[in-house]
Amino acid sequence: MAAQGEVLTASGYIQHHLTNLAVGEGFWTWHIDSLLFSVGLGAFFLWLFRKVGTKATTGVPGKLQCFVEMLVEFVDGVVKDSFHGRNPVIAPLGLTIFVWVFLMNLMDLIPVDFIPHAAALMGVPYLKIVPTTDLNVTLGLSLSVFALIVYYSIKVKGVKGFTKEMTLNPFNHWALIPVNLVLESVTLIAKPISLALRLFGNLYAGELIFILIALLPWWSQFVLSVPWAIFHILVIVLQAFIFMMLTIVYLSMAHEDH
Repeated sequence: MAAQGEVLTASGYIQHHLTNLAVGEGFWTWHIDSLLFSVGLGAFFLWLFRKVGTKATTGVPGKLQCFVEMLVEFVDGVVKDSFHGRNPVIAPLGLTIFVWVFLMNLMDLIPVDFIPHAAALMGVPYLKIVPTTDLNVTLGLSLSVFALIVYYSIKVKGVKGFTKEMTLNPFNHWALIPVNLVLESVTLIAKPISLALRLFGNLYAGELIFILIALLPWWSQFVLSVPWAIFHILVIVLQAFIFMMLTIVYLSMAHEDH
């Protein structure tokens, strides 16, 4: 599929599907498609869960209410097992991260040409529908988690306690403060970077494989795409769970006051 109807080579086809709909230049480039689908899916999540919450009944619940209750209980159990402090924000945050990342990952199961081709017919040249294949989105999520880590570290331990943690750990000697600061700074900064790259890398690779399958003859696409889609469901759920789990663990570490 081409944006303007021209015939694309295999490399051009791949490049076309990996290009975001963007405006602006340099640092101020906005990926419109990533923003559209990520915000849209987040709004859908809020609407759906609010709808279930307002219509919840103590009698025989519907299937959707049962599913939402199971999901809430699952996240609540994970938080109780992994988070050792007391903070009413952590469980809602974990639920939001899990469901939102799952919904963004789930877009990867839509056939690669389905929505972009419809957009091209309306004059939109590029359209990536999986927000988590955009490093800007995954890094934005992880930087939000990073800001919470720093905030709660200072709130629980105080500025003095946080400073001591960064300068007197792991070697508790004033002469090794520069070494400790370098080691702890690398450890702290590696948390959001690893969160972002793990989610981005797994979903980007999955999308790329779907694109490569779409280049094959039509009679072989179904044979390969269905098994890969079934396997990819595991990746979609697992990556959402890992992002949520690591967020909870990192925030639990931030609440530990030594």
